[in-house]
Amino acid sequence: MFESLSDKLGGVFGKLTSSGKLSEKDIDAALREVRLALLEADVDFKVARQFVKNVKERADGDKIYASLTPGQSVIRIVREELAEILGGEAAELARADKPPSVIMLVGLQGAGKTTLAAKLSLWLRKQKQPVMMAACDLQRPAAVDQLKQLGKQLDLTVYSEEPSSSTPVKVAKAAYKKAQEEGVHYLILDTAGRLAIDDDLMSELEEIRDATSPVETLLVLDAMTGQDAVRSGGEFNDRIGVTGMVLTKMDGDARGGAALSMRSATGVPIKYIGVGERPDQFEVYHPDRIASRILGMGDVESLIEKAESQFDSEEVAALEAKIKKNQFDLNDMLQQFQTIKKMGSMTDILGMIPGMGSLRGKINPKDFDEKQMGRTEAIIHSMTMVERENPTIINGSRRKRIADGSGTTTTQVNQLLNQFKQMQKMMKKMSGPGGKRALMNMLKG
Repeated sequence: MFESLSDKLGGVFGKLTSSGKLSEKDIDAALREVRLALLEADVDFKVARQFVKNVKERADGDKIYASLTPGQSVIRIVREELAEILGGEAAELARADKPPSVIMLVGLQGAGKTTLAAKLSLWLRKQKQPVMMAACDLQRPAAVDQLKQLGKQLDLTVYSEEPSSSTPVKVAKAAYKKAQEEGVHYLILDTAGRLAIDDDLMSELEEIRDATSPVETLLVLDAMTGQDAVRSGGEFNDRIGVTGMVLTKMDGDARGGAALSMRSATGVPIKYIGVGERPDQFEVYHPDRIASRILGMGDVESLIEKAESQFDSEEVAALEAKIKKNQFDLNDMLQQFQTIKKMGSMTDILGMIPGMGSLRGKINPKDFDEKQMGRTEAIIHSMTMVERENPTIINGSRRKRIADGSGTTTTQVNQLLNQFKQMQKMMKKMSGPGGKRALMNMLKG
């Protein structure tokens, strides 16, 4: 979402770091470009103006003009100020003294509340928290069925009643009572939305709020809607009293300025972001990490968290043992590809690696073609177990059969087998006495 802004800021700071000493005139010129880049990214003009003012004041106060690395000092200040307008520090989810802790999701229709309810529930369950969802959206056709289907798919508890014989407040109260009886720690209320804010919607939300006393009222906003999201955020907060926000569709191609403006414009912290359609594509919002990504500095912390959430420690230990015995085979290669796919798109993963942001536009997208990984999986799936465990037996006729079965060509099968041989050689070097040196050489490459 922030690619365009990141590219423009990268260009500005590239000029600063390539210079020696900086004058006040140099800083002013750079900050003018920064301000224009923020406005083009749909950042609220008041937020952009205040941001530039804060950076300029700190640059003067820190006396960076005499610094040995003035360009880097400016970038440090920009990163810190950017993290500040994004929210400062990650905001934790509140919890009631006695269960259940009610989380009410509010927002306009189409923002993704129902899907978000399932994502948040899944995330809470991963934190070892008993959770229940309540289908309080009786306005939108099939909303109750959608939530029940998501609950079934993810093995999550859903409380619902027939829309024709109930009301949202009645459902919320009954769900609260059931959660109390079953000792559920978190109760998530999926409420109705409208195409626009109106009195009926607000009155209904106020009734649910007063009946359940939620510890969190999370406003779900579509990050693709730009400044409209900022405006509706202010209106919901004025009427309902929002404690936090969740931005969905952060993987989209919008300019991203609404996300940058949201905290400063509303005064309400962003707590979570949705970064894809899958139920597990959901993250805690870390302003400092987002700031680093925007400035092309990567986000190692999030990358590690993604990896830890997908890699099973027992599987890693088993793989390490196989590598040491030089038994790494195509089954292992397939497993690694499938695990990496669960972490997200290759574009997202590369964006978290420090320094990769500056290479955007210089890397051929075909090198990271998601379809290529799918073809690789298809080729391996078309092999027999014996062939996967011992690829050296794959001769010409076997290659043709594998290509036909996977919808690929024998050339593509050969490419995969060659890649596998290279991986085997690398694994062998890394498991040997000079493994550390081999790993360092690979990283340098």
